[in-house]
Amino acid sequence: MVQTIAGKQVAEWVKALPLLDEVIATREVYWNNPNQLPVDEMGKNAKLTMSDVMQAEQRLRRFAPYLTVAFPETKITDGIIESALKKIPAMKKQLEQRFKVNIPGDLWLKCDNDLPISGSIKARGGIYEVLKHAESLLFENQFLQETDDYSIIAEPKFKSFFSSYSIVVGSTGNLGLSIGIMSAKLGFQATVHMSADAKQWKKEMLRDQGVNVVEHVADYSKAVEEGRAQAGADPNSYFIDDEHSEDLFLGYAVAALRLKEQLNKKEIRINKANPLHVYLPCGVGGGPGGVAFGLKLVFGENVHCYFAEPTHSPCMLLGMITGEHNNVSVQDFGIDNKTAADGLAVGRASGFVGRLMEPLLSGIYTVEDAILYELLADIADLEGIQLEPSALASLYGPVQAARVRDVTKHQGTHIAWATGGSMVPQDTMLMDYQKGKKQQVLSIRKDARSAD
Repeated sequence: MVQTIAGKQVAEWVKALPLLDEVIATREVYWNNPNQLPVDEMGKNAKLTMSDVMQAEQRLRRFAPYLTVAFPETKITDGIIESALKKIPAMKKQLEQRFKVNIPGDLWLKCDNDLPISGSIKARGGIYEVLKHAESLLFENQFLQETDDYSIIAEPKFKSFFSSYSIVVGSTGNLGLSIGIMSAKLGFQATVHMSADAKQWKKEMLRDQGVNVVEHVADYSKAVEEGRAQAGADPNSYFIDDEHSEDLFLGYAVAALRLKEQLNKKEIRINKANPLHVYLPCGVGGGPGGVAFGLKLVFGENVHCYFAEPTHSPCMLLGMITGEHNNVSVQDFGIDNKTAADGLAVGRASGFVGRLMEPLLSGIYTVEDAILYELLADIADLEGIQLEPSALASLYGPVQAARVRDVTKHQGTHIAWATGGSMVPQDTMLMDYQKGKKQQVLSIRKDARSAD
């Protein structure tokens, strides 16, 4: 019997969507989203609104006094979990020279690799949902009111209260770190189901924090499935669902409000003449989706958001291009879902996020692992910034977009979203850097042979 995918054979899909031939062959592609709608049209069908994002921002501010006590490293920002926006001119020049493209406008790095507590973009959504759940429990049991000074949550009696409850999540790594660290600090019994792609150092870091780590030989989807099953069997257990959670999504969306403030302070005005281009590494979709959604609410038609995926894990691209979203996986099309970008090693995208992104995303591009390592070494050498492989997918965005978009559509301000890196152990970072330097030599040799 011939296997079908959402009612069609692979050959039928490829005939209808020729770009799929390149995707299945794990070659780099750029997909321009034909389903974009004006922001006003998008808003008519969106369940979530700016009011929801503002409520999330207000909740995070209520928790800020607690965070300064629980995590002293947040005192410098008064308990607000935020990252710097850095201009990276040397890296921009390197991208232009290495890939022979023109990137009109400045290139900036949104340094979520330096976010406090868990060192990745997941410190936004993951920590937010844990805090919201904690607040709900305290409200329900009349232990806390909205007008209280939330620093009292650091008192032992609150930790004792939370110890009767558990929080469970499935993760490829970074989401597990943010949720595990935050949950354990509050006093919850925390369990993180980790996929086969998760880095060993992330598992060890969680265990050091008192988190129960369950390792799986399968990929991300299985880890989520097992986590959901565990939480469903215990009425005091709360499952954080990376595939469907609106709370995670809203935690990420708050980043847009903060970014607008940062741009204003740098006197960068985003408008039709100076549009904003934002490049976001994408796994299951919650993090980049939430940020992109918030950016669209804040900047409207003047922001263009692009998702970045590894050539071997293009789950959001497959879901969007086919229109089937979470009904299809990379494995359905014979793609192995094996990538060094562990945070992006996801075989099936979130249907919730994919459908929400469908009318607002500008495009999706894919990148080879070899390029990630080359860029990792470049930005360390040129800008003194250390990133994990997943984060480098963002820096390839201006290159991919420049190759396919005319200069008038590509001009403006460019922001590559650095999704993780500061928590990576130095020995691991050094190995990744050395891989990058070796890959650069291989690429030079390959280019030389091609020129002959």
